[in-house]
Amino acid sequence: MQLTPAATVAAAAVVFSLALILLPSPSEAHNITKILAEFPEFSTFNHFLTTTHLANDINNRETITVCAVDNAGMADLLGKHLSIFALKNVLSLHVLLDYFGAKKLHDITNGTALAATMYQATGSAPGSSGFVNITDLKGGKVGFGAVDNGGIDATFVKSVKEIPYNISVIQISKILPSPDAEAPTPGPSQMNITGIMSAHGCKVFAETLLASPAEQTFDSSVDGGLTIFCPGDAAMKSFLPKFKNLTADGKQSLLEFHGVPIYEPESSLKSNNGPINTLATDGAKKFGLVVQNDGQQVTLKTPVVTARITSTIFDEQPLAIFELDKVLLPRELFKGSLAPTPAPAPEPVADAPEPSKKHKSPPAPPAADSPADGPAADQTAADSNGAVRFDGGRFAAVCFSLWLIILLL
Repeated sequence: MQLTPAATVAAAAVVFSLALILLPSPSEAHNITKILAEFPEFSTFNHFLTTTHLANDINNRETITVCAVDNAGMADLLGKHLSIFALKNVLSLHVLLDYFGAKKLHDITNGTALAATMYQATGSAPGSSGFVNITDLKGGKVGFGAVDNGGIDATFVKSVKEIPYNISVIQISKILPSPDAEAPTPGPSQMNITGIMSAHGCKVFAETLLASPAEQTFDSSVDGGLTIFCPGDAAMKSFLPKFKNLTADGKQSLLEFHGVPIYEPESSLKSNNGPINTLATDGAKKFGLVVQNDGQQVTLKTPVVTARITSTIFDEQPLAIFELDKVLLPRELFKGSLAPTPAPAPEPVADAPEPSKKHKSPPAPPAADSPADGPAADQTAADSNGAVRFDGGRFAAVCFSLWLIILLL
């Protein structure tokens, strides 16, 4: 059957709309690790983007320029023996928060531009030290220099990968020296963990931690990597009466249950579903959690309760702190109930007289465990999400477009 001109135009419009629907979202547009993996000369630079977790920050931005340095240039930087925290600051200075492809670099208005960097965005850069000067030089060259160092320190070598106007990966001749970025950075053990939590909505949990030996466990774990899931003040306040009923060991275990002995940034939690150990895990004492996410929402599950991450309080290697909407309840302390497992009841002094067989009451049905904060409902909802995300809106749009095409044929 031959289509009329009007039907042909309509069909073309539907097909075009269908193609737009099926295009990947911007968040799926680039992966700096995969881009650089195709170029062995940047293997060291790529390695330290991953080690410092800058790769995750780069992938989460939609308009960005990465100034990569080859292995020889990285050897000069590593020869300074900077701490991992100072190294992260230096590499952050090489991530520009704007798109600069090869053409744009050679067409800079008035021959110079001031670019903000990821180092400046962290808030750790004093004054204007988080900015980089880009200068269009004579002879077709382009120079780069950290503002706090003054002058031009490196030049543009080549374009490595461009996805306009999403990400541009370019090579520059060497690392940009910056006294501020290279300055010694306070180590994580010097951080006031409880102070950070208190200032961001988890004061009750922080004060409870300060009064427990568990605080020493948290403090001694920071240098090796630590992730803390702290219940918000409202959740912790409502739980305190139950917390007071726990034994001293039980209180310490519950608090340590809210810490994970590795650094897990939000991007890692969103991509790695499954069980994880906690600071309370010790041999036979499992005290484990299950991370489960659906899209951008991350939940933590125990057999007793499902808690949701509501915000990121702090995330700077090697420490991450997240706020939860509920207190995490380990199965080892709570047998399907908000109340701690009660001690055995004392034996009765005397048996009650046995009722007459003629009027013997039927046995009472066994009492069901009362859920804690609705774990059954939370569990059902979480399980129904599954591991594969289903985009109902996109699927409906695809079906509608196909239906229109069939009608027009």
